[in-house]
Amino acid sequence: MNAGAAPPPPGTEAGQGGLRDLSPAYFGLVMATGIVSLAADMLGWPLLARALLALNAVQYVVLWVLYGLRAWRYPRRFFGDMVDHARGAGYFTMVAATGIMAGQCIVMLGNLALGFALWALAALLWLVLTYTIFTAFTIRRDKPTLDRGISGAWLLAVVSTQALAVSSALLAARIGQPLRLELNLLALSMWLWGGMLYIWMMALIVYRYLFFPFSPGDLSPPYWINMGAMAISTLAGSLLILNAPQAPFLVSLLPFLKGFTVFYWASGTWWIPMLLLLGIWRHGVRRFPLTYDPLYWGAVFPLGMYAACTWQMDQAMEFGFLDALPRLFFYAALLAWLLAFVGMLRAVLRQLRAP
Repeated sequence: MNAGAAPPPPGTEAGQGGLRDLSPAYFGLVMATGIVSLAADMLGWPLLARALLALNAVQYVVLWVLYGLRAWRYPRRFFGDMVDHARGAGYFTMVAATGIMAGQCIVMLGNLALGFALWALAALLWLVLTYTIFTAFTIRRDKPTLDRGISGAWLLAVVSTQALAVSSALLAARIGQPLRLELNLLALSMWLWGGMLYIWMMALIVYRYLFFPFSPGDLSPPYWINMGAMAISTLAGSLLILNAPQAPFLVSLLPFLKGFTVFYWASGTWWIPMLLLLGIWRHGVRRFPLTYDPLYWGAVFPLGMYAACTWQMDQAMEFGFLDALPRLFFYAALLAWLLAFVGMLRAVLRQLRAP
């Protein structure tokens, strides 16, 4: 694909066009902040974790207000983006962000009522968006070619599915019957479906990688979700392993759960050097400008998720020798979050000063 031939990736014009062009993927901000907060809590940084939780709650509410205003004032643009191949997958950040917020409430606040309410909202959003977006993509008459229509952002559908698996497993570990077994089964089902969806989509993404021309502009930050989708799948699998004593059907599946959890982790780990090399090629060799884009939250989230999932897998599998890895990626995620947050504040200030 020639540079400039494809439409801009979802969100690149956000921050320039105001509310009308607000990126469908902007809930990636909540996803990134939430997982960095949870990773901080896991690794013994309680004050930082609580501060990020408070900030995330504000961001979550503000984004819902902005999305609501956009749907009200620009309904054709809001719902048109939802059925657009290049931008529609960004709406899955709403599901994932809500699932991450549910996890924060359950783990860090111990508030099961609020966690359950957010889990229910995430489940509802998942149902509505999954079947709306993929049905619209299927029946649409004018469809883009593969190189113009697919990107790493499509894997947000996997992330949203696994976020529901994670929040279901977290709830199941903390409540009794009559819902404990049902939530564990739901978590298992979503974990399996997310893995199957990843295989389908990743086959298309790798095919696009290898057999179509690739320009620096095509390598948008959501390609980091290639790794992030596997990281959150690892986290969900680790939680299912820990929940096995509560559910007999999980006990019978333990060898399968452990094998596929390590499989997901190894697959995500493979992507890290590849994505770093492509990033060096994009910004170092081809001199693509490194400026703030809402989609960069889609690169922060995988770093934080890799730290969290590695820590959780080390606990679930009782390896005991992976301590350094989650800490290294937590520091990388925190630095990336700070850089993206400063970039976002500068972009907002520039827009407020614009006539």
